[in-house]
This record gives sequence, structure tokens and C-alpha cells, in this order.
Amino acid sequence: MPKRALVNHRPWLLASITAAVAFYFLSDSHLGGIWLMLIKGAAVAFLAAYALRRGVGHNATILTIALALSAIGDMGMELSMEAGGTLFFLSHLAAITLYLQNLRKHPTFSQKALAVTLLIGTPFLSWQLSHDMQVALYGLALGGMAATAWMSRFTRYRVGIGTVLFVVSDLLIFSRLGPFDLGVLPDLLIWPVYYSAQFLIATGVVQTLRRDHEA
Repeated sequence: MPKRALVNHRPWLLASITAAVAFYFLSDSHLGGIWLMLIKGAAVAFLAAYALRRGVGHNATILTIALALSAIGDMGMELSMEAGGTLFFLSHLAAITLYLQNLRKHPTFSQKALAVTLLIGTPFLSWQLSHDMQVALYGLALGGMAATAWMSRFTRYRVGIGTVLFVVSDLLIFSRLGPFDLGVLPDLLIWPVYYSAQFLIATGVVQTLRRDHEA
């Protein structure tokens, strides 16, 4: 990787990973309060800065908005699940806009089938896990985000998988709300799965946008 590229974008990714790891290990500490909330928000906020700094064109702006809303939502979740959920709902709408503007020209049958499965299956599982209609409605936006990402021209090995991981992380959250008891798994997995999702999405979209620009 060219030295200039390292200087330009690696610090944002390094800062993001550092904040994510710090939050995971400090979440059960005595730190708490505003500081822990800020560390949590910083993880994806640095990804938003990376997208703004390294992305190209209006697509990068939309990605930055989606990531910024997620970062604020991460902090909002520490105060109110409803407030955080609303911000993530808006983040998904921004991401859907991005993916719809970048649809793949000739998707295969398997890609279409998985997109339909995500669109329908995500709100269904959200309802089954939570028995909450608001959660199911949020699940529709979540599934729409993942479905449109899978149908987009962005790399499926980063963006596609990233959005599926996003769905998994939220389903783990919803499992706390209903009759299904997954023990300590949600506590252990939600944050690393969610952050991995955001990291893959951010780097995957930016990679495609920069490739287009350089071409």
C-alpha cells in the first residue's frame, strides 16, 4: 500500500478499531457514564470520518451520513432503546438510498433469492424474537437495508456479508426482549458482530468508490 494512502486513511481505521476494542473490554468496568458512551460512539464515528475522507462523490456523502447516524444511535442506545432504534432506522433508510442508487445491473437468481429472504425473513424473525410490532417495523428497514446491499454493485464479500452480520447483531439484541433465552451469547457477541459489520460495510463501499474514481 502506498505510503501516502497509509498516512491518509489508516489512522481513522486504527482509531476506530481501538475505540471498538476499548468499549468491548470496558463495558463492564467502573468507567460507565458519558465516557463509555463516547468511546462506543467513537468506534463508528471514526468509520464515518474515514468514509468522508477517503470516499469519492455523493455516494460517499450518503455513506458518511448513514455511519454518522449509526454512531449517534450507538450512544443513544445507552440512554434509550427507542431513541437509539429511531436513529438506526434513519441510518438504514440512508443506506437503502445508497444501495438503490448502486444496484447491480445483472443480479443472479441466487442473489435475488437471498435479497427476498432478507427482506421478508428479517422482520419476521424480529417479531418472533420480540413479539413487538415496533421492533418488527424496524426489522423491515433492517431487512431492506441488507436486501438492497446484497443487490448492489458493492462487493458482497465485504458489504454483503457486513449487512448480514448487521442483521445477526440486531437479532441477538431482539432475543433479549422475548421468550428466547440465549444465555450469555448476546452479551458476548452483539458488539463484535455489529462492529465487524460496520467495518466491512464502510471499507467495502469506499473500496468500490475509489476503484471507480481511479479507473
